[in-house]
This record gives sequence, C-alpha cells and structure tokens, in this order.
Amino acid sequence: MTDWTADQIPDLSGRTAVVTGANSGLGLVTARELARAGARVVLAGRGSKAEAARDSIAADVDGAELEPRTLDLADLASVRSFAGAVAADHPSLDLLVNNAGVMMTPRQTTKDGFELQLGTNHLGHFALTGLLVERLARGTEARVVTVSSIEHKAGEIDFDDLQSERGYSPRGAYQRSKLANVLFALELERRSLAAGLPVKSVLAHPGYSATNLQSSGPTGIAKAAMRVSNLLVAQSPNVGALPTLYAATASGVEGGDFIGPDGFREFRGSPTHVEPIARGRDEQAARRLWEVSEELTGVTFPRSS
Repeated sequence: MTDWTADQIPDLSGRTAVVTGANSGLGLVTARELARAGARVVLAGRGSKAEAARDSIAADVDGAELEPRTLDLADLASVRSFAGAVAADHPSLDLLVNNAGVMMTPRQTTKDGFELQLGTNHLGHFALTGLLVERLARGTEARVVTVSSIEHKAGEIDFDDLQSERGYSPRGAYQRSKLANVLFALELERRSLAAGLPVKSVLAHPGYSATNLQSSGPTGIAKAAMRVSNLLVAQSPNVGALPTLYAATASGVEGGDFIGPDGFREFRGSPTHVEPIARGRDEQAARRLWEVSEELTGVTFPRSS
C-alpha cells in the first residue's frame, strides 16, 4: 500500500455512494474523489451545506453526478427522513461512508436527548446504516465504511452512564463515541455474515488531519492547543481522507479490516492495515452496545437465519 493515492481509485461508474458530512474536510474530499472516479454521490449535510458541497465539487470535477440532501445525525427524525428519501430514489446502493462527526464539544444533547457526541457519531450512524442496509445488500460489492479515530484507543464504554450524565469530559465523550464506532463496525460485519448480507463493514481513521472539527468542537485551551498542533503536526484533508477512500474502493479490502496511516503512531502517512485497541474487539461489549443502540434508536437490522 506504499504511497497509495486517490489516482488509484478504480472506475466507479454506475455505482452510488452516500457520504455523511460531505460538506467539509475529510467528507468533502472523500465525496469529491468518489465523484471524480465516476460514482454518483449522495452528499449528506445539514441545511444548505450539502448544496454548497455540490457547487464546490462540480467546480472541480467535470460531469460529477451529485445529489445533495439534508441530514442531521443529531435528530433521528432527520435520519429517518433522509434514509426514506434515499431509499425511495435508489433501489440499490453500493457504498455508505459514515464520516460525519462532532468532536470534544461542551456537554449538549441531541434532539432525542442523547449526549451529543455519542448521539451524532455513533447512534445517528447506527440508525442510518440500519435504515439503508437492505438497499446496500442489493448493491454491487457493497461496503459500509465507518470513520473512527486514533482517539478510540483511550475510549471506555460505561453502560451504567452511557450518556455521560454523572460526569462529562469533552475528550472522554469523544473517545467513547469513537470506540463505539469500532465496536459497531466490527459487530456489523459479524451480523452481516450471520444474516447472509453481501455487505462488507470496514473501518478507517484519518490519523491527525486538519479539519474544522478541531475548531468547531473544542473550546478554551483545548481549541487553542489544537490550532497550534494543526499547524505543526496535522496532515491535510486531502491526505487524511486516503484511508477512507482506500477502505471504500481498493481491491483486497475485507470485511472487518481497519485502514489508517502508516506513519509514527498512525498520526500521518499512506493507508495501511491497522489494529483497533483490544477493547474494540470485545464481542460481548459490541453485542450489548448493539442491543442498547437498537433500543435507543428504534432501528433494528435484519436478523440471522
């Protein structure tokens, strides 16, 4: 995988991809490069941001097939509306990139009362995937790529205080949501196999990449520190998106694979296979999180036969 670039993405003509958070940063780069390779890309973003993403990509990619749609992952009604509209217009889907997220925010809640980072980064994507999985099962070599973070390695799932009501740390809650991404993606792969669904579930993380997450989420000292580290350490979104693009399109990627940068401590570099923290492979915790997520969202997945 040495020096893999977006130029190596295969021809995606005739395939349809959904990218959440497609309006900026890693999501915008991911959507742009998928469109450049010929995919029809559903651009999911809040409010008018999806249209702005369409205009940005269209100015860069001649003939891009782009479909902007409104999605707020912090509102399950919006998730259901988005998924219903996409399913109505697309009998099959080939790729879902669960990319959108919030990072290290002060404690807030979603429209449904969930802690914002867990609710957006995990529960919103859990619901979206469940609502679209049957369309993906009709696709061609379909994949779900869930974007986690190196921060998942410090994450802890406290089922007695999943919503961080008894104590809240902006970074701790972010780490929890990113560990939840890992548990979810690996459990999705196991359940897809058990149910006979031809959908691969793959993980990716961008290393340390400069995006608007560092400026829009953290406050105070944390925000100032990230402004400096973005200048000194971070790689660009064009490079940070490569693990996601590799996970989404490269041949030889298997369900359950985790793709991240190959550099020191996975901060930067070219896409390579990486390993989640051991807690991310805890099948008992993954099953419990899955069951809790179904209860909280009201979204259930196809059962194994």
